[in-house]
Amino acid sequence: MTAIKHALQRDIFTPNDERLLSIVNVCKAGKKKKNCFLCATVTTERPVQVRVVKVKKSDKGDFYKRQMAWELRDLAEVDAKDASKENPEFDLHFEKVYRWVASSTAEKNSFISCIWKLNQRYLRKKVEFVNVSSQLLEESVPSGESQSVAGGDEDALDDYQELNAREEQDIEGMMEVCEYAISNAEAFAEKLSKELQVLDGANIHSIMASEKQVNILMQLLDEALSEVDTIEGKMSSYEEMLQSVKEQMDQISQSNRLIQISNNNNGKLLDEIQFLVNYMDLSKGHIRALQEGDLSSSKGIEACINASEALLQCMNVPLRPGHEKLMSVKQQQHLFTELRDTFSRRLTNHLNNVFVHQGHDQSSVLSQHMAELTLPKHSPLHRDLLHYAKLMEWLKNTQREKYEGLSRTYVDYMTRLYEREIKDFFEVAKIKMAGTAKEGKGNKFGLHGSSGKLTGSTSSLNKLAVQSSSSRRSQSSSLLDMGNMSASDLDVADRTKFDKIFEQVLSELEPLCLAEQDFISKFFKLQQHPTLAQGEVEESDGGVPSRQPPPGEYRHFISSTEKDMVRLMMNKVFQSIETELNSLITLGDKIDTFHSLYMLVKMSHHVWTAENVDPASYLSTTLGNVLVTVKRNFDKCISGQIRQMEEVKISKKSKVGILPFVAGFEEFAELAETIFRNAERRGDLDKAYVKLIRAVFMNVEKVANESQKTPRDVVMMENFHHIFSTLSHLKISCLETERREAKHKYTDHLQSYVINSLGQPLEKLNHFFEGVEARVAQGVREDEVSYQLAFNKQELRKVIKEYPGKEVKKGLDNLYKKVDKHLCEEESLLQVVWHSMQDEFIRQYKHFEGLIGRCYPGSGITMEFTIGDMLEYFSSIAQSH
Repeated sequence: MTAIKHALQRDIFTPNDERLLSIVNVCKAGKKKKNCFLCATVTTERPVQVRVVKVKKSDKGDFYKRQMAWELRDLAEVDAKDASKENPEFDLHFEKVYRWVASSTAEKNSFISCIWKLNQRYLRKKVEFVNVSSQLLEESVPSGESQSVAGGDEDALDDYQELNAREEQDIEGMMEVCEYAISNAEAFAEKLSKELQVLDGANIHSIMASEKQVNILMQLLDEALSEVDTIEGKMSSYEEMLQSVKEQMDQISQSNRLIQISNNNNGKLLDEIQFLVNYMDLSKGHIRALQEGDLSSSKGIEACINASEALLQCMNVPLRPGHEKLMSVKQQQHLFTELRDTFSRRLTNHLNNVFVHQGHDQSSVLSQHMAELTLPKHSPLHRDLLHYAKLMEWLKNTQREKYEGLSRTYVDYMTRLYEREIKDFFEVAKIKMAGTAKEGKGNKFGLHGSSGKLTGSTSSLNKLAVQSSSSRRSQSSSLLDMGNMSASDLDVADRTKFDKIFEQVLSELEPLCLAEQDFISKFFKLQQHPTLAQGEVEESDGGVPSRQPPPGEYRHFISSTEKDMVRLMMNKVFQSIETELNSLITLGDKIDTFHSLYMLVKMSHHVWTAENVDPASYLSTTLGNVLVTVKRNFDKCISGQIRQMEEVKISKKSKVGILPFVAGFEEFAELAETIFRNAERRGDLDKAYVKLIRAVFMNVEKVANESQKTPRDVVMMENFHHIFSTLSHLKISCLETERREAKHKYTDHLQSYVINSLGQPLEKLNHFFEGVEARVAQGVREDEVSYQLAFNKQELRKVIKEYPGKEVKKGLDNLYKKVDKHLCEEESLLQVVWHSMQDEFIRQYKHFEGLIGRCYPGSGITMEFTIGDMLEYFSSIAQSH
């Protein structure tokens, strides 16, 4: 086996730079025995690669060849089959299982032991060994210098070192001296042995010659040892001295540390005292200002503001742990609390008096604004109160209850004041509106009494209505039925005056509300960030407080955000504005339903302006709510117009002419176009236009169908011509489709009326040629019609003789008079209709002549009059009338 191993190393593995470590003679289990060798090899180059190589003897000779190789890292398991009994079978689990039978159990165990060592050294115990005796694996572990054969070979090979260049040169030189070194190796070895003996002898003589020097060296070593002992004694004494010094230095260091701790403690104590003195000491001037400061002068207010800020700063000093236990700190905190309570009480009483006096003072100013449509200005009050804004902020941060009480007091007094002012203001506006209606319509609306004297209530307007009703009881109309009257009864100047009054009302309210909201926000320090009041955390459904709580629940305002609080305070202060505006709008709508157009435009503009300033402001919200009412009134106005169209009744004895609602639509459209020029709510008007024009179309046809005196075509023609003219003049883009439809209906009914009317002057002639056309339609040839008994040439001449020129002219004259009776003078369509009749008559004349030429060829039959005669008849009749 050793010879085979060397042969395999030389022939197969050395050329591939590999070392053979172990070999086993095997054959595959269960098959015909074909022996081969499994070899465990490693590469000589780094990194080392470990392989299991299958080598088989060639069939053609005695040399071996490499058949297959596996990397050891691909080996998953080694199965020795039985660990207790000798069994030559074993399995190697690579990508598949290879089953082998060794020639002997000893070779199998040696090979498995080698695989185990390689796994331990290179693969870090990756391969699993099954059914392998633990004794075999323990014996394989190297101990001391005892190694297995495979291990010894591996270590010997690991310790092998190649000759360097110098060594190679020396060996080559020696071999050149001995020429027979290669041919006679024994002689060369003997010569080297003799030279080695000579060298050994020389070494021994040299050692014996140096014995004296060795003795001298030993003596020197003894002396050195004695010196070392001396030095060690001195070092010991020095160490004892240093130990004493170390103890003294430790005592000094401990003393210095205690001194440093004392100094640090004193510094910290001084810092604490300075902190308390600097931040919790209030000057005597500030204390005097808080206790006795003048709150009615600018200088005193400024001193109180500085003192209150200093007090708040002292009270809000963040105390460090343990400060609250100091007696001096407790005394200062007690002093600060007393000063806070005293000053907040003085400030609250003073501002309450200011609110009360201001409410009484403003009442005397109301009489100055009664004759004019203006509201009193509160800017002086706001300017004076804003001096206390910083004090209100201090009160809000320190005494929330007193702050809330002041806000309630302000709101209560200002609510009563604004309620009186607003009611008087709106009463003046209503009287001016009623006066406008009276001037425009005289006694028609029952508003002719004197206005009387204005007071703080609405009794004057009520008295005015009572006097008007009693003095004009015979009149059936009143403010309640003004919406049923025609808009044309009102003069444009009266509507313009109403528009100015309504605009002035909104213009007065807008700066008043904005100024009050700005003042409340600044004076009460209610910014737009949300805060919760102390002790109040409940909210209404949805997290937003109700918009207008009852007066008794005003204390719950603070539970909302500050932004909501501003809105809620404004709702209470101006709680009468929305009601009064709705009342004013109702009155304007009763005076004239068309006033809703003016109010819609004005209100929309002011809402748009308010939303641009502050979309969430009270003014924007209130005007938005009122705008809904105005829009509803506008819709009612449109619905009323449509209802009036549906209720129109025409006289059975007189001609219809232009229907009232057609003229009413023209008036409405002209007025609306003037009002809505450049308005924000143009879309509402366009929707109303479409509703109205469709109602007009439908009711014109309804009236035309019911008309007995005037032909249906005339009613349709005249009214749709009027509608077409109105829409063409106004150029309303959203009604372009309706304009074309009106023109189409007008043209169709004009043509229909002309055709139906022209059948009467030449009635027999028309009936004759209708019969001719009927025969032709039944299949009779045109040139054979003259052979029909009822339509022969003699019958044709008889009919033509009945219509000489005089008779035709007479018939046309009667037709002109009849058309004149049908048509109304307002629309001036007589000449248009007459000209259309002339064209239609000529067309019929040419048609009759064509039938005569085709059905009665060569008969020489012609009409009693010519086209020139007809033109002269039409012209003379038109001129004579």
